[in-house]
Amino acid sequence: MPKKTRLTMALFAAVALPAAAQAQTAEELLGLSVSDLRGEMTKRYDAALALTRDGTTAATDDPRYLWALQAKAQCGIALGFLKSSTKDPVSVGKCVDAYNRMLMQPAPPVVLPPPAPVENPACRETIAGIVFFEWDSAVPPESALPIIQAAAQNLKACGWKGLTVTGHTDRSGSDAYNNGLSVKRAQAVSQMLGMQGADPALLNVSGQGESSPKVPTVDGERNPQNRRVEITVQN
Repeated sequence: MPKKTRLTMALFAAVALPAAAQAQTAEELLGLSVSDLRGEMTKRYDAALALTRDGTTAATDDPRYLWALQAKAQCGIALGFLKSSTKDPVSVGKCVDAYNRMLMQPAPPVVLPPPAPVENPACRETIAGIVFFEWDSAVPPESALPIIQAAAQNLKACGWKGLTVTGHTDRSGSDAYNNGLSVKRAQAVSQMLGMQGADPALLNVSGQGESSPKVPTVDGERNPQNRRVEITVQN
C-alpha cells in the first residue's frame, strides 16, 4: 500500500472518535480516570500527528495544519504528565482546544469580484486623430507619430470596425492637383497606421482635395488647418 494512502487511512482512523468523546470539554476529560484520560489524550495526539504528516494539508496552507501542530505538542505534554498519573489542566485544556480547532473546516476563501474594466475615453470618440501637413507636402511631420500610434492602438483596444483615413488640402493650387495631393497624404498616414499595427484591411483611404475645408477661406489661400488627414472611427 502506498505510503500516502496509509497515512490518509491513519488520519481518518485517528480522528474518528465517538461523537461523545469529541464533544467532551477539558473539564469533563479531567473528571475521567487517569487511564481513560490517557486514552483520550492519546487519540487526540495520534490524530494531530497524522495530520501534521499529511503533506497535502501543509502544502495548501490549511490552518488545520497549524492547529494540528499545537494539538500534538499540548497533547504530548499532557501525556507526559500522565506518566506520573498527574492530570495537568493547562496542557489538557490546550490539547482539547487545539484539537477541536483542528477538526473545524476552514472558511472558504473570499473571492472578490473582478474590478470593473476602466473605460478608455478615447473609445467614445468619433475622430481618432488629425494629422496636419506642411504646405504642398505629403510627408507626415514628426508630431504625427503619437497621434497615429494612439489611433492604431485604439482600433484594436476599442473594438472599432475600422478607420476612415481622409486627406484634405487648402485652397491653394488647382483642383486636380489638390485631389491627388490629398490622396497621397491619406496614403502616407494609412501606411504609418499599418506600421503601428493597424490591420490594412480595416483602413478606408480616400482624398477630398480642397472640397471640405476645416476653415472656410477664399480660393488660393494657404491655411494650415485645412492641410490635414482626418482619421475617423467606423462603428
